[in-house]
Amino acid sequence: MDKRTNNSKKIKTYHFLPYKYNRHLLFDIGRIETLENYVLDDSLHQLSFYEIIFIEEGTGTLSIGDKTISLSKESIVFTSPGQTRRWAIEKDITGYVLFFEKDFLDLFFFDNLFLYRFQFFHQYIQPPALKPDEYFFNQCLHLIQTITREFSCLLHDSDHLIRALLYQLLITINRLYSKTYNLQDNGVIHSDFQKFKLLLEKEYTMNHNISSYTKLLNISPKTLNRLCKQYSGLSAQQMVHQKLISEIKKELILKKSAKEITYAFGFSDPSNFNRFFKRNTGLTPQQFQKEV
Repeated sequence: MDKRTNNSKKIKTYHFLPYKYNRHLLFDIGRIETLENYVLDDSLHQLSFYEIIFIEEGTGTLSIGDKTISLSKESIVFTSPGQTRRWAIEKDITGYVLFFEKDFLDLFFFDNLFLYRFQFFHQYIQPPALKPDEYFFNQCLHLIQTITREFSCLLHDSDHLIRALLYQLLITINRLYSKTYNLQDNGVIHSDFQKFKLLLEKEYTMNHNISSYTKLLNISPKTLNRLCKQYSGLSAQQMVHQKLISEIKKELILKKSAKEITYAFGFSDPSNFNRFFKRNTGLTPQQFQKEV
């Protein structure tokens, strides 16, 4: 992984290295214990790609955004691009980590919503983690080890086999994740809700009101709210606010000023931004900065 920190007001970001194997491949896999400078980084950082971690042994926590995940034997943790995180290891972690770029699957399936169909990525309410039973965890390890063997001797068609195995792994995990957290089957989630989530990732800084999204989606506010309540438990406006607060907290952690954040996030003035932040968190931006 390539680590880049442009200046003191940027969160450390790890980027994918597509030519690591002397060919263009947007997927990689490895043992956690051999990637400790990346996987177990105890400073605040983020990834520009998707990652799934399979923990065989060890304990500690991994903070992802506002959620703190307890790490233990036979647990699975998911990270989506742009999520801030920080490790706190108590007992050495061992296991597998796999990571991939969005295009590894999206371009193959000609579907830019493809990864939004998996409940454990871009999750708004439930924790981005699973604690399966031993049998399920070993099922996952079997697929992972098959991928690892393919990596030991890459052929011209290896990316197709790896993609197929990854797809099987994602579907298998998604079924358990949906069952564990009592979520609606991703296969029947309305496409307008998935499109809204994708738009929200792109438009949140400038479009704070749901009217902007309903125009882009060509649906009514009532329909969008119904879909959001059905699939996330939140109203559309609550989802917008939650995304804004999550991203604003990143900037506050980096000691950005209220004035800087005001204009970067499309607020009319600092007092309007301060009111918004306190209304949604119970703290002023300055109080939040002191707490972290």
